[in-house]
Amino acid sequence: MKIYWRILQYARPLSRYVGPYFFTSLLGSFFGVLNFTLIQPLLDVLFGKAEVPEQLVFPKFRFDAEYLVDLFQYFFGHAIQDYGKLGALQFVCGAILICVLLANVFRYLSVRIIENFKAYTVSQLRQAVFDNAIRLSLSFFSNERKGDLISRVTTDVQEIENSLGRAFSALFKEFFTLIFYFITLFAMSVKLTLFTLIVIPLSGIIIGTLAKKLKESASEVQQRLSNIISVLDETFGGIRVVKGFNAEKVIRKRFEAENQGYRQALLRMVFRQEMAPPMSEFMGVAVVAGILLYGGSMVLSDNFELSASTFVTYIIIFSQVLRPAKEISNAVSGIQRGVASGERIMKLIDTPIEVKDAANAQVIGSFTNLIEFKNVSFEYEKGISVLQNISFKIEKGKTVALVGSSGGGKSTVADMVPRFYDPTTGKILIDGVDLRDVTTKSLRDLMGIVTQESILFNDTIFNNIAFGTDVTEEQVMAAAKIANAHDFIIEQYDSYQTIIGDRGTKLSGGQRQRLSIARAILKNPPILILDEATSALDTESEKLVQEALTNLMKNRTTLVIAHRLSTIQHADEILVLGGGKIIERGTHDELLDDEKGFYRKLSVMQS
Repeated sequence: MKIYWRILQYARPLSRYVGPYFFTSLLGSFFGVLNFTLIQPLLDVLFGKAEVPEQLVFPKFRFDAEYLVDLFQYFFGHAIQDYGKLGALQFVCGAILICVLLANVFRYLSVRIIENFKAYTVSQLRQAVFDNAIRLSLSFFSNERKGDLISRVTTDVQEIENSLGRAFSALFKEFFTLIFYFITLFAMSVKLTLFTLIVIPLSGIIIGTLAKKLKESASEVQQRLSNIISVLDETFGGIRVVKGFNAEKVIRKRFEAENQGYRQALLRMVFRQEMAPPMSEFMGVAVVAGILLYGGSMVLSDNFELSASTFVTYIIIFSQVLRPAKEISNAVSGIQRGVASGERIMKLIDTPIEVKDAANAQVIGSFTNLIEFKNVSFEYEKGISVLQNISFKIEKGKTVALVGSSGGGKSTVADMVPRFYDPTTGKILIDGVDLRDVTTKSLRDLMGIVTQESILFNDTIFNNIAFGTDVTEEQVMAAAKIANAHDFIIEQYDSYQTIIGDRGTKLSGGQRQRLSIARAILKNPPILILDEATSALDTESEKLVQEALTNLMKNRTTLVIAHRLSTIQHADEILVLGGGKIIERGTHDELLDDEKGFYRKLSVMQS
C-alpha cells in the first residue's frame, strides 16, 4: 500500500474529501440496511402476527441501535391502534420508501465526493508526472520510447483513477454496509451469524492468493499497451517512409505481434480478476443454503429463537451481504491493477534529474567575455566515450564552427553549451563561471538555437515563430522577413494565422527551417547555436537565409555545426572533430594549407 499512500499525497488536504465521504457513506449504508430490517414488521402485518403493546411509551433518547428500534415500535404500535392493520401496512411501506430515498440521496452525494476526489487527485498526479518528465535531461529521452512515456501519462494514470474509486468504495461505503449488515444479523441471531462468518476467511485466502498473481499480470498488460502506443507513434510519425518503402506489411506484423501479446496478457489478467467474485459468491450462496437448511429445520420444529417472519428477514438481509462482499473482492482486484500502474508512474516521477540547478546557482543577465571548454569529456553510457578531453574558447562576437564526419561529437558539443548535458569530466565556463553554477533558465535565455531538424508544433505560423515569447505581430513579421519567410507566409490561406499541421507537415522542408530560423531571430540572443541551420533549404533560399544569418551573426557569439564547408568559410575558428577529439583547428585558409589534413580532404570532396 506504500504506492497508494504516495498517490494520496496528491489529494492533499485529504480532510476535504475523507470527512464528507465518510459521513455520506456511513448514512447511505445505514439507511440501506435499515430498509431491509423493516421487512420483518411488514411480514408480521401480512401474516397477522403484528401485536400492539399494552402500553405505548415514547422512548427516552439513547445513543444506540435499540433506541431506533423502540422509536419505530412506538410509532408502529400507534399506527395499528389508530388505523388498524391496513394503516400499519401503510406506515411500514412509507418508512421503507423514506429509508430507500435517504439511502440513495446519501449514496449519490458520496459518489459526487469520490468523483471529485478522483478527478482532482488524477489531474495533480498527471501534472506531476508531466512536470517531472519535461525536466529530465535529453539522455533520458534518448533511452526511452515515447510511446511508453505517453502510456504512463495516459493509460497508467487512468488505471490509477479507476483504482482509487474502487479503493475508497471498499474502504468506506462497502465496508460500512458490511458492518451494518452483520450488526443487524448478530442482533437477530448470534448463533446463525457465527455460523455464516466462515465465508469471510475462506474468501480472504482465495482473494489474497489471486491478488499476488493479478499484480504481475497487470504490470505485463500496461507494458504491452505502452508497446502498442510506441508502434503507433513511430508508424504515424514516419508514415512517409513506411509508404515510400512499401513497408506496410512489416509494420502491420509488428503491430499484430504487440496487439496479440496485449490480448493474451489482458485475458490472463481478466481471468484471474474475475475468478474471485464468483468463488466468493458461491461460498456465500452455499452458506445461505446451509442457513436455510439449519434454521428452516429449527423453525419447522418450533424449537428456534426466531419467528418465521424474523427468519425470512434474516435470510433476505444475509443475501444482501454477498453484494458488498463481492464489491470488496472486485476492489481488491482493481487495487492490484492500480498498484502495478502506480509503480510505473512512480518510477518516472522518481527518475533523478541529471541536469539541475545547484543550490546556490546564480542568475546571469548578460554575456560579456567568452565561453570556454576545459578538458571536457562526455559519456552517454558508462564506458562509451563520446567526447575526449575537448578544450577551446568562443570569444564574444566570434564565430566558431564545428565540422567532421558523422558521429564525431559535433552535436554533443553544441548541446552542452545550453546545458542539455553536463560533462562527465572537465567543465564549461561562461564568463569564468561554471555552467553548473548558473541557473539553466538564465543561461538558455541568452541563446537562440536552430536545430538540424525543424521542430514545429501543430499551431499557427505566428505562434510557432513567437514560441515562448510575448511579442507583437510586427516583431514576428520583421523576424520572418530576415529569415526570408515572410513572402511564403503571406501566400498561405490565412497568412500568419495558418495552422501548419503536425510537425509542420503542411509546409515544405525549406519553409519549416525558415520558420525555425525566424524563431531564433525573434529572440535576438547574444549567443547563437546553429546546427546545420541551412541544410534543408534550396539553393536560392539558402543564399538568402545565409545572408540574413550572416547579418544576424554580426557582433554575436556563434557556434555553428556545418557539413557544407562553404557556409563557414568566414568563421573565426574551425574545429575539426573526429572520434570525439579535436584533430584539427584553425581558419578556413589555414586548414586548406594542410595538404594531408582532414578538412582539406572534405573541401576537395565537396568541390
